[in-house]
Amino acid sequence: MAEPSPIEVLCTIDFPADLVQSWRALSPRLRITEIPTRRVEDIAEDIWQRIEVLYTDRVLPAPEMVPNLRWLQFHFAGVDFAAQHPLLARPDLIATTLSGAAAPQVAEYALAALLALAHRLPAVIKNQAKMEWPNDRWTRFVPRELRGSTVGIIGYGSIGRELARLLQPFGCTILAAKRDVFHPEDSGYLPQGLGDPQGNLFTRLYPIEALGSMVKACDFVVVCLPLTPKTRGLIGESVFKAMKKGTCLVDVGRGGVVDASALQEAVKEGYLAAVALDVFPEEPLPPGNPLWHLPESIVSPHVAGISAAYLQRAAALFEQNLRLYLEGEPLLNRFDPERGY
Repeated sequence: MAEPSPIEVLCTIDFPADLVQSWRALSPRLRITEIPTRRVEDIAEDIWQRIEVLYTDRVLPAPEMVPNLRWLQFHFAGVDFAAQHPLLARPDLIATTLSGAAAPQVAEYALAALLALAHRLPAVIKNQAKMEWPNDRWTRFVPRELRGSTVGIIGYGSIGRELARLLQPFGCTILAAKRDVFHPEDSGYLPQGLGDPQGNLFTRLYPIEALGSMVKACDFVVVCLPLTPKTRGLIGESVFKAMKKGTCLVDVGRGGVVDASALQEAVKEGYLAAVALDVFPEEPLPPGNPLWHLPESIVSPHVAGISAAYLQRAAALFEQNLRLYLEGEPLLNRFDPERGY
């Protein structure tokens, strides 16, 4: 009987040696080549010709350069930047994302932002800078309080599910919106013990088409949606005007899902009392952009997904997918060109 053929793997990310060794230990069939780079031309033609598995962030060769490529693992959860790349149109190629690997830290950021907006910390920090002890502090800094409130989570994927888990001790009513309400369970990757695998932590699940009905009941709204042609500008004027006055918004999805102009108008008209934004239609956010100056706002430079444990979590996900690949089983986090994520 012939020996199983080797599987050539190329990784363009600089992982610690012990993590790569853990991949190699899965099977003697795996031949892993490490070339940390951000440029296609830094990798020799003969390497491109023979690889079967590619782990990368943005190093995407032309389809004809990789005739044997069968699986592309991205180093990011959001891959809207690559959705139209011709490589992803190949019918014999499976692409997978890192969805779930960044969920713990992004969900923590969202929780921190919710608490900061609830307790008016942006206003408190501005007050600190002026070194004032205001006489009206008992009214100026009255919190909205997260405890007992209604939180709407738009996009109930790995981040939204982990946020729902973190919110449990606060006694919040959690409303969630997702594309497919007939499958509330999670089929993607998430470290054990985190998230909401069975879809049990929300009070009610809404289809995306019913966002207006959902947000009118919310005190806080968190956007966790990926950017696709269908979600671009989805959180716009009609959604904001369906909110009750004084709602707080946190956006940790992808820049472009929230209509920035409509958001500014919603703040001006009082539908939004406070916002925390980590993603923007244009990044870096230009110095003159009015989003920098929204009242009671938090503006962070797309850092919610940063973590000292990111490489470890990414490596663990890839290892799990490598094991599935070796066994001929379906991979986690498959990119769907029709959905755009």
